[in-house]
Amino acid sequence: MSVNMIFLLLGGLGMFLYGMKMMSDGLENVAGDRMRRVLEVLTANRFAAVGIGAGVTALIQSSSATTVMVVGFVNAGLMTLLQATGVIMGANIGTTITAQLIAFKLSDVAPFILFAGMLMTVFVKKKRIARIGEIVLGFGILFVGLGIMSDAMEPLRDNEAFRNFLINFKNPVVGVIIGAVFTAIIQSSSASVGILQSFAALGLVGLDTAIYIVLGQNIGTCVTAIISAIGTSANSRRAAGIHLMFNIIGTIAYLILLSLFPGIILFVESLSPGDGPRQIANFHTMFNLTVTILLFPFARYLVKLITLIIPEKKTEQELEKRLIYLDERIAQTPAIALRQVLKETERMGNMVKDNMQLAIEAFFETDEHKANRVLAAEETIDYLCDGISRYLVEFRGYDLSEKDLRIMGSLHHVLIDLERIGDYAENIAEYSLEFPGNIALLSPDGRAELVSMARKTMETLQASLDAFYARDARRIGTVEKLEQEVDVMKKTYISNHVDRLQKKACDPRLDVLFTNMVTALERVSDHALNIAQSLESA
Repeated sequence: MSVNMIFLLLGGLGMFLYGMKMMSDGLENVAGDRMRRVLEVLTANRFAAVGIGAGVTALIQSSSATTVMVVGFVNAGLMTLLQATGVIMGANIGTTITAQLIAFKLSDVAPFILFAGMLMTVFVKKKRIARIGEIVLGFGILFVGLGIMSDAMEPLRDNEAFRNFLINFKNPVVGVIIGAVFTAIIQSSSASVGILQSFAALGLVGLDTAIYIVLGQNIGTCVTAIISAIGTSANSRRAAGIHLMFNIIGTIAYLILLSLFPGIILFVESLSPGDGPRQIANFHTMFNLTVTILLFPFARYLVKLITLIIPEKKTEQELEKRLIYLDERIAQTPAIALRQVLKETERMGNMVKDNMQLAIEAFFETDEHKANRVLAAEETIDYLCDGISRYLVEFRGYDLSEKDLRIMGSLHHVLIDLERIGDYAENIAEYSLEFPGNIALLSPDGRAELVSMARKTMETLQASLDAFYARDARRIGTVEKLEQEVDVMKKTYISNHVDRLQKKACDPRLDVLFTNMVTALERVSDHALNIAQSLESA
């Protein structure tokens, strides 16, 4: 094999993979968020999940991309593991469309397809037409790349050493390993099947060799999802594991079938005699279709098995200190991700509210254990604030609607207000740890005033969060009224405290503590009002 041949082969492979990616990205852009909403919403029924998985994958031409999305949805709590199993099965069927398209041998007209795509992409200003042009352009580049690879490999047909090397692939185990490793390297079963079809078109491999490589390619394509699941929740790792398990079980089943019934090869060949690329495409389709039919009734058992293989090992604290509803893959889908940010913010808000209530209890009970729980939870609140903020920053580069942009802008301020309320809860908890003796010296009137103000503050915070979660701006007036009552309490109670000090009805050592406590509660109500008023700008 000459250096020129190697360069041509690599160049053709590069164009093929780039064309595949451009076509996939273009299809995904045209489908837009509606495709993801369908994938998210319409998967409750397992039969529908298979159909949707097949349809979405046929659209974006990548089972790996669909499975990565599924892993993200499972990690974000948008999809159950059982629903994900159906989508993954469907994705394996949908990915076979690419091989069927490649089998049409459009290399001769590929330059014209490429030119048409270029015209649509470069000269048409309408965004949707330009995106369709990306699909056409990618399709053309894909076939031009295939043509270059075929031309580069054509001299190999007469190379005896290369032919002898390919004979090794007829060994089922070797064929499966080669297919799996090569597909894992380029992370696309569609691309590796397409390359195998170009080998078949030149007569370098027959179906008796190609079938084992195809089986391996279905295993190798799982690598992308496995990589994407690293560092995610146990359920998302299980989703990637099901993808791998599905293809391994299917491969083993087919290896047994092919050894018992070698006539399967003859049957596939008879469907398209003399057309190697089409035979490979047909076997690829038959494998994924029949394995789905075979394993679909056992989906629940697959879920149970992968749950045993990948158990939940994280402790409660570790589970808490992570983003439950957000995931890097979700961040690539702003329309879904923004809703997930709202859910994650609601989780943070509930945690802040509970922590404030716990801090108040720790203060009045001078409970060291509760105070320490508040301090520990504050670390998680800070973690959530930083994590959610990072996702909001990532959205700046996306084409969001005006409404979504307003919501995104308001959420930055909401996160700051929640984080500040968390800080005040931490301060109150620290009072109980640092000044337990002083708290015990509170006069009955002073204690009653602080209890009353704490209750009103918590009522204000609850009303604010309820309005924010419901996205109901009509409730802002209620929160404003409660916040004003807290303001009045602050002025009144500080005045009462000064009177008690002057009458010596209160220990002077309580002055700073009482004032700080009243101020902290009043500031919490201010931040609660800010959260409710964020609805006006969103």
